[in-house]
Amino acid sequence: MNQEKKIRVLVAKPGLDGHDRGAKVVAYGLRDAGFEVVYTGLRQTPEMIVNAAIQEDVDVIGLSILSGAHLSLTQRVIQNLKEKGAADKMVIVGGIISQADIERLKAVGVAEVFIPGTSIKIIADFIRSKLAGF
Repeated sequence: MNQEKKIRVLVAKPGLDGHDRGAKVVAYGLRDAGFEVVYTGLRQTPEMIVNAAIQEDVDVIGLSILSGAHLSLTQRVIQNLKEKGAADKMVIVGGIISQADIERLKAVGVAEVFIPGTSIKIIADFIRSKLAGF
């Protein structure tokens, strides 16, 4: 029986932001779209997120940030991934983020930024296109 390996996604809420409805919607939506999804819960440090991503052997880290600290938190996640030899994991970010900050996030290594209202299909299609042949 030939089973195709599923793409594994970790959805995380870094920092002190306590609003996780959007993260849960994305996590459930990606699960329903055929991904294996791990949700870390609220108030995770960048180090906790990276450790979970490595332990769970995920392919993608999705950060949901509404606190306004998206630049510093995302940079810390990416730096920690590099330090732990896991820079090959794709990082995507979701939240209320200005266009200028979207460009800054992409400059530090974020694959894509999804703003509120983005459909699960768009997120799923983006991940699949970046990990084509997976």
